[in-house]
Amino acid sequence: MISDRQEFYSPANLITEVKEKIKSAKDGGHPIDYLTIVPDGEPTLDKNLGQLISGLKPLNIKIAVITNSTLLYNQDLRKEVAEADWVSIKIDAVNETVWRKIDRPHRNIDLNSVLSGIRSFAREYHGILATETMLVKGVNDNIETLEPIADFIKSISPTVSYISIPTRPPAEKWVESPAEKEINLAWQIFTERTINCEYLIGYEGNKFAFTGDPENDILSITAVHPMREDAVIELLNKSGYDFSVIEKLIRENKIITSEYNGYKFFTRKLSLHKSL
Repeated sequence: MISDRQEFYSPANLITEVKEKIKSAKDGGHPIDYLTIVPDGEPTLDKNLGQLISGLKPLNIKIAVITNSTLLYNQDLRKEVAEADWVSIKIDAVNETVWRKIDRPHRNIDLNSVLSGIRSFAREYHGILATETMLVKGVNDNIETLEPIADFIKSISPTVSYISIPTRPPAEKWVESPAEKEINLAWQIFTERTINCEYLIGYEGNKFAFTGDPENDILSITAVHPMREDAVIELLNKSGYDFSVIEKLIRENKIITSEYNGYKFFTRKLSLHKSL
């Protein structure tokens, strides 16, 4: 667990890799909507984030950043993130106890600073601002918690506000999705405040871009989030490969398997996890 910005990778090397991926995707007939900065961990921990965004701009593809919001109190960081065309910020709670239970932040992170940083960013930002609130059963799916969240989101006027639930294996086994009744309650509370609200409660589908190298494609995707078995099979079918690719990655301890809601998922085995 870290809370100070550090250098992880050379922006020049990352940009070179992005250019190669763009070429491979375009050669395969896959259009690109956004270049999304969403690493294993929190993107704003990278002190070279501004350089990376600036270096990607000449590629003429819109840039998105998905952040947990915890470092937005930093004015210089807000300027870096504001260069992106689309920014998603996490707002799971505005109550200290609930926030710490769901997001498990670094002990040095203060919720009031986080909320103040979000307000400042929302005032300063001129791109598409999205919020995401993940509902966890028995934690933040009740009216007493949801109403203050909705009031806060209303105050920053996002373009769209997403209500999500765990659809992939969570970090903690005790985490469960709320029932339909609670999900509807959240939507009603948000829309009563005229917030443009949408659900993110279903499986995202299997439309992953194929670059011609199934092993690296799978490792890249599963480094960002778990990949469901049927999606893996579909990607392999596109490339003319079979499930032996997955069996090889498992033998090499590069990916691991897990079960969630009756589905098998594959996740990249990472040697180092850095987050807030």
